[in-house]
Amino acid sequence: MTRLPRDLTGVDLVKALRCLDYQESRTTGSHIRLTCPGPPQHHLTIPKHDPLKVGTLAGILDELARARKTTRDEILKTLFG
Repeated sequence: MTRLPRDLTGVDLVKALRCLDYQESRTTGSHIRLTCPGPPQHHLTIPKHDPLKVGTLAGILDELARARKTTRDEILKTLFG
């Protein structure tokens, strides 16, 4: 299993998710809502924390992996090389 980045901010994660066709659909307070048009359409909520807690990042990546029917390691390779 690939080690999660420890210094990743919420804004950096939003920028990285653009390569997977996620676009910012709204911002409420300190959270950014992203939408991938799909099919099927999928939404992610990313906190604008600096840095993201490891557990929060793991949860976001696990949700993304389930939506894309892949593994968290594959998502990490796609996003961060």
